[in-house]
Amino acid sequence: MSKKMIKPGPDLLAQVNQAFLDYGYSGLSMVGLAKVCGFTQRALYYYFSNKEEAFRAVIAWRHVEDVALALEAGHTMRAKGGGALDIFATILDVRYGETRRRLTQSPHTVELNAEAFKRCRDLMIKSAISFQADLERLVIDLQAARLLKLNGVFKPAQIAQALADGARAVNQALPPIARDDFSARYRQMCAMVLYGCAVMPKRK
Repeated sequence: MSKKMIKPGPDLLAQVNQAFLDYGYSGLSMVGLAKVCGFTQRALYYYFSNKEEAFRAVIAWRHVEDVALALEAGHTMRAKGGGALDIFATILDVRYGETRRRLTQSPHTVELNAEAFKRCRDLMIKSAISFQADLERLVIDLQAARLLKLNGVFKPAQIAQALADGARAVNQALPPIARDDFSARYRQMCAMVLYGCAVMPKRK
């Protein structure tokens, strides 16, 4: 008979998240992870079957948390009278920028980034699809509120995709962006997507 797993709460997930940031993925075993989190190894196995499961749980939790915080930050910016550019730049800075700022404080940034793409790609795709749907609804809402006027060339779904793709590209930019420069880069990218950066030349 298989053991019934206990769903980890946010406090434990935050501890596990910090443990990976401090020690990296390869630098932790379940014994080490339990010790850092203040658990016995046996107790930790009630929450996670292995280290990979713990890592995936943290990634899934962070995605949900960061999206919720991002949308709330966008709502707050809108309530303060911010325009479409302010709203989208704020949302993307919280959704993606906070992740990068946390990660760049770790000496294991490159390893953790690689492990996330290796072990959590399905979670990342699921989160991306859901978040892009949130952005699409926001584009439609801002257009209805006359805070954004679409030119009819691109659909809201395409605009949402471009904004999300652009934010992810900022995160993976080479050379790497300094942690204090992410906010400005998200805003620049949003301005380019929303308002364009060139005019189509007329053909003779």
